[in-house]
Amino acid sequence: MDAIVPVILCGGSGTRLWPRSRIGAPKPFLPLVGERSLFEAALDRCARSALFAPPVIVTGALHLGHVEQQLGDIAGARIIIEPMPRNTAAAIAAAACTLPPDAVMLICPSDHHIGDDRAFRQAAEAAASLAGQGWLVSFGIKPDRPETGFGYLRRGTPIADLGYQTEKFIEKPDIGRAQAFLTEGAYDWNGGIFAMRVRDFLSELWSFRPDIASPISEAVRNGTNVGCHLYPDAIAFEQAPSVSVDYAVMELTTRAALVPVEMNWSDIGNWQALHQARSSDGNGNSVRCAVGVELVDCERVLVDSDKMRVSVIGMKDVIIVIDGNDVLVTSAAGVQKVGKLDGAANQSSVTQSL
Repeated sequence: MDAIVPVILCGGSGTRLWPRSRIGAPKPFLPLVGERSLFEAALDRCARSALFAPPVIVTGALHLGHVEQQLGDIAGARIIIEPMPRNTAAAIAAAACTLPPDAVMLICPSDHHIGDDRAFRQAAEAAASLAGQGWLVSFGIKPDRPETGFGYLRRGTPIADLGYQTEKFIEKPDIGRAQAFLTEGAYDWNGGIFAMRVRDFLSELWSFRPDIASPISEAVRNGTNVGCHLYPDAIAFEQAPSVSVDYAVMELTTRAALVPVEMNWSDIGNWQALHQARSSDGNGNSVRCAVGVELVDCERVLVDSDKMRVSVIGMKDVIIVIDGNDVLVTSAAGVQKVGKLDGAANQSSVTQSL
């Protein structure tokens, strides 16, 4: 099997992790779990080897500086700079249009945490084998709780010893259905990680969404190459509708498959998810602060402060974040609303420095 081409998607506004994450420096480029950023960790997982070819990174102009700074000197890496955001179907199509038809792409969001790199690579190899047979493959993340914030995949007929046909895609369920999915054991989270052969993906995209395939192929064909950078034609690119790859292709194709994997995965979609991904003490408290934190009679409290000392007494299931002049205090139950705050929406305060 030829080496898999990692396609790493970098974008987003990062408002759900405000105030630490901001439009100018969203969560992929921050060291949220460990000392390296989520983007750097994604590059490390897909480091060039017998399994992986050099990566293709798809990003926007706003984040190009961060990509270049953290990418380092990876021989053969390419960067596609989107003239404007058009969601994942267009981003993946742009990458596909730069690659040979028989290349297998591994689509990786740059803002996820994966704690078990070995399990990730094993799943990538299995998914690539299925993709080489014409399947469009999702990573099915084994659920460990009844999660209402993710989409689900129902496993269908097994495919050799590699994975399963995807019987059904399910949108974010209510808590009752999520608990039923967990109990039944035939459902996995849709982690937004995919493996697919270029010609198969483009064939399906042209079949289901020519309104995306046509302008993106034109944008790449008429784009400007500067060293390892590709700037797709903005006029053509703008014509593509903003649609996720799930809606554009994966939920419509008859060739959808999944590879189940347990790899300590989190999308770090909010502060509570980050709390769960970080190490905690015996009371479930997680602290990151350069100048010190004092917790008294606290349970399941997250404190993340850049310069200010924090003292907390008698609190449970609370998130406290201090970034420059911005302070966020929320219950664990309220983290989904962080992106709706005025401060997160207008991003008017000091930009996080890298």
